[in-house]
Amino acid sequence: MKRILCATVMMLALDAGAWGAEERFRVCADPANPPLSTRNQDGFENRIARLLADELKQQVEYTWFPQRIGFLRNTLKKKDPKTGQYRCDVVMGVPAGYELAATTRPYYRSTYVLVVRKGAGFDDIHRPEQLFDLPEERKRRLKIAMFDRTPGVTWLLRHQLLRQGRTYQSMTGDPSVNTAMRLEQEFEAGRINMAVVWGPIGAYLAWKHPRDYELIPLKSEKGIRFDYAIAMAVRRGDTERRQQLQRLIDAKHDEILAVLREYRVPLVDRNGDPL
Repeated sequence: MKRILCATVMMLALDAGAWGAEERFRVCADPANPPLSTRNQDGFENRIARLLADELKQQVEYTWFPQRIGFLRNTLKKKDPKTGQYRCDVVMGVPAGYELAATTRPYYRSTYVLVVRKGAGFDDIHRPEQLFDLPEERKRRLKIAMFDRTPGVTWLLRHQLLRQGRTYQSMTGDPSVNTAMRLEQEFEAGRINMAVVWGPIGAYLAWKHPRDYELIPLKSEKGIRFDYAIAMAVRRGDTERRQQLQRLIDAKHDEILAVLREYRVPLVDRNGDPL
């Protein structure tokens, strides 16, 4: 064990030199995407970026851009016309194997969740299957937020709950308000009492209002995939940086998971079972 630890420390020391001791840990991020990233740097991706940068004895530097269509084109792949350098080097969270960038191995796996607002008449719901057998009178009271082009719509349709769905766009028209913030507003206004949403987004509600929401993980079914592996990304061809980043992730594995759990991110294994 001592040999392995010493080898890891040596590799990280070498990485700091290869990355460049004078450089900064330059991250491409959305300034308004809690609980993942914010301009105030209080999201879990901000925390993880700082964790990795500290290991390299570097400062984190951000290039901010809304994480929508054109995000990579305007951040990771874009050069500063004055310096000729790329604007940033690392994206903290993308689907593993993302075809538009070079990715590390997954550093966590999460799943879609059923978010239940407590005190709205459904505090007895602790498993998604319970919704299927509710009396019709209670089913009529369900108001479940679902997002276009997500597996939640298919799931509600399959289980004859589409009438109880309330459709929302996956991206809001305002780049300063993300899906998590929009859900918070809709729950507070009483327009919905549940939601089917990607776990890290639902985690925002459980993290900010721990007494008011329950997150129920959804497990993939035949034809409906809910769980996905998340990795970090660099530019294609930036092999050395990707390898260095992977070694950092491996060395800080337990601390990274601790941050994710602190932010209430639902974590699952390869089978989609909660960790």
